[in-house]
Parts: sequence; C-alpha cells; structure tokens
Amino acid sequence: MDYIIGIDVGTTSTKALIYDTDGKIYGKANKGYPLYQDTPDMAEEDPDEIFNATVSAMQEVVAKANITDGKVIAISWSAQQHSLIALDKDFKPLTRSLTWADNRSQKYAAEYKQNGRGMEMYKRTGLPVHPMGPFYKLLYFKNEQSKIFDQAAYWVGIKEYIIWKYTGVLKEEISMAAATGLLNMKTRQWDEEALKETGVNEKQLPELVETTDKFQGIKSEYAKVIGIDKDVYFVMGATDGALSTIGVGAIQTGVLAINIGTSAAVRTFVDKPRVDPKGRLYCYPVMKGKYLVGGPINNGGIVLNWAHDSLFGGEVEAAKLLNIDSYDMLSKIAATVPAGSDGLIFHPYLGGERAPLWDANARGSFFGLNRKHTRAHMIRAVMEGIMYNLYSVTLALKEVTGEPKAVLAAGGFARSTLWTQMMADIFEHNIVIPESYESGSLAAMFLAKMALGMEDNLEDIKKYMGKETVYKPNEEVFKRYRTLMPIYLRLSRDLSKEYEGIADYQREFTDIDK
Repeated sequence: MDYIIGIDVGTTSTKALIYDTDGKIYGKANKGYPLYQDTPDMAEEDPDEIFNATVSAMQEVVAKANITDGKVIAISWSAQQHSLIALDKDFKPLTRSLTWADNRSQKYAAEYKQNGRGMEMYKRTGLPVHPMGPFYKLLYFKNEQSKIFDQAAYWVGIKEYIIWKYTGVLKEEISMAAATGLLNMKTRQWDEEALKETGVNEKQLPELVETTDKFQGIKSEYAKVIGIDKDVYFVMGATDGALSTIGVGAIQTGVLAINIGTSAAVRTFVDKPRVDPKGRLYCYPVMKGKYLVGGPINNGGIVLNWAHDSLFGGEVEAAKLLNIDSYDMLSKIAATVPAGSDGLIFHPYLGGERAPLWDANARGSFFGLNRKHTRAHMIRAVMEGIMYNLYSVTLALKEVTGEPKAVLAAGGFARSTLWTQMMADIFEHNIVIPESYESGSLAAMFLAKMALGMEDNLEDIKKYMGKETVYKPNEEVFKRYRTLMPIYLRLSRDLSKEYEGIADYQREFTDIDK
C-alpha cells in the first residue's frame, strides 16, 4: 500500500497527516513553535524552528502508520500566506520569517492607500492594501533595513524555504506567489511594476510553477530521520486558504468556505479575476480557471485563546485537575447566557484587522457593559464577536460574487456545537460541516493524487470528506442577532476614527516585556 503525507504549515503550529491512497488516515501530529514579538508591531517566526517542526511531525506520523506493506510516495504542502524571509547567496536566512501579522510596514501601506497607488496595485495583483503583504514588507526593508535589503540574494516565503531545505529546489507555486502582491493575477507572471516599486528582480524570486507541480528526491539525511525513501515526490500544493476551501468541497462559484483557526476567513472560487471596487477582498489565482476571492481576518481562534487565558485562569486550572477540556468548559459557560449576550458586543480586533477594515491599528473593545454582565456574558460575546466579524466579510463578498448557494465550514471551531450553531443563527443560513475538519491537509493529499495522475477532477475530493452535519438557523435566535448586527457595524465605523490614536499611544507607552 502507498501513502501520502499532507502537511499544513500554520502560524502557530504545523500539522501532518498520513493517508493511504484511499484517503484513510493512519496518523496525525501537531508541532508548535513560538511567535516572536520584540516590539508591538513585530510578528516573526524562526524558519528553522518551523522546519524542525515539519521534520518532527512527519517523523511522528510515519511511525504511527507503522508502514510494512508499502511506502510514502509523496509529500504535499499547505502553508500560511504572506510570509517573507531574506536569504543570502548561500540560502542562509538573513531574517526570521515575517508573518502575515507583522505590521511594521504599516506606514507604507497607509501611504499607498492615501495616494491611490495601492488601489492600482490591487487591481493588478489582487492583494488588498495592508502591511500583511510581502510587497509592503519589501518596501519596509528597502527603506528601513537597507543593509539586509542589499545583502539579500533571494526573497522567499516559509513554504519555499522549507522545500528548498529538504530538496535544494527553489520553486513557488502560483497561489502562494499571488499572496505576495508581486504577481500579476491576469498574466500569472511576476508583475513588472511591483518589482520596479520594490527594487527586487525576478532572479531574486523563486521559479513560478503550478500547484500540482511535482519533483522527486529528498536529501538522504532527512529521509533517514523521517523514515521515508529518498525518492519521495514533493508536490508543491497551495496556500492554506486555497486548500482549506478545496478541502471542504467549496469548489463551485457561490459556495462559501469559512475556516476558523488561529485566524479566519470567508472565501469562494470564481472562474476569472474579480476585484472588489472598495478593495476589501483579495483575488488570487490558484489553478487554471480557479481564482480565490475572499477576506481574511486576523482575529479568529487566537481571540478565544486570549479570553481562555486572560479571563478564565481559575476555570482552566480546574479543568486540568478534572481532566476535562478547558475549551469545552468555556462553551458550557457561554451556553448559560442567551443569544446576544444581553446586549454585550465585542469587537475582536486584538491584533489589528484585515478584512473588512484593513486597518493594522484596529483595537478590540467590549460595548454595552452593565452591572448585569458577568464573565459568562463576556466569553459568549467574544465568540459572537468573531462571528459578527466573519459575517461582515460575507456581506462584502455578497456584493462581489452574489448571494451564497451554500456555506461550508471547517477548522477547530467546528467541534463546538455552540459555536457552529451560533454561526448558523448569525448568518441566517444552513452551515454544512464535513466530517473531515482537517481540510487543508486533506486537500494537500488530494492535490498530490492529482499530480501523480491518480485523480483528475477537483470535485472528486468530496468522496474523501465523510458524512456532513448540517446546522440550521433558529428563527427565534437570529432575530436577536439581526438587531445587534447593525449596531456592531456602526460601532466599527465610529471607533475606526480613534484606532490610530490608541495604537500610537500603545506603541509609545506599552512595555511589551512587562
């Protein structure tokens, strides 16, 4: 029997799953790594720590599979978008990996937004005007880190660096390249104007290939450690956003895919480039005839993690003693409060925000607090606030691609019945949850099968997804949310006038080490 490893390099951890060619899972592993934030706007990771996590994760799943009747024939990759690493001429990192959450290029994004050049770039590349984009990160290096900029022989993302380290091959597939803001989404080649603006040339960037591009061979030292043959195929795969969408079966235009992990997003495929006149949504080519349109938000599960750690320390410790899941406990606490949290609204902008605000200065807040409200209200309001934010992105997507035909969802949140029902009630739409919630790794496996000639129709991924669970909106509940949602949206607009001021205060007076 042959096996395929689907690996998903995320922002806080790397997940690896090993499948047989019928899609059965034989092992899972999840390896975390730190995020370095030495200053308020910094969000970096060590590329070699992430590489080591991929080695460890694959080593673990291969051991769990206990392969005696075949071998691993392919490794296929999903990875976080918008990362940037400078490499010297010997491919040694000159920097850590700047993640999508790094906001140090904020002033360059603001300048491009104000003078209109950002919208021009967006119309060509599909990258919204925001410091998440490597295009704006390169402007930061060019203007403020000139020594590193001048030393850099190559500029790559985390996936390209990891694959190079395993194989000595430097390639970048089309969906990851699109997320840099350096790719022309119509020609599917590096954009001449973007390169001119940043001062980077094509020789400093990886070779562009398709998502199903494959090549053979891994360095023997890593093959031995992981426990696989050195003639294994590497399949380029795609971005985590693209694969999360494919992995829930949202292949057709008008079918929305929603994923909540550390961050979150709402996405759909279209058959040709389609941009938002207001610049709120990205548009990235993924495969021929498949462009991904959507809106990512910074503040998904990471906000629930904050509430878990900051507001419920005692309960978390009690859960450990009782040997129960502390997040399940939080859901039970939130369920004691009625929908709408008795008028408590939470704006979940703890790390700036991408869609729909595209404001790195955005900050979080509770609104409507009164003496009746408890921490139970606060945790439910946090969960609702994340959903309100996702729904506000969906409203923008409706303007560009029309009313959704279906809404499919995945991610760790889907294991919470309360949270998933909350989505159905806020969206006023049936929410379909596939049994296989590790959508990114599943889609990576499927792309490997396509690359190896074992599959030829993207729609056929649905046969690997298992049974579906459908959550239907509760009419009595969604009336409450229908009343609160306009207040949430108005507050977002009103508070936006003060975000820059409070963010500047925090940069000046907050000691990040305390």
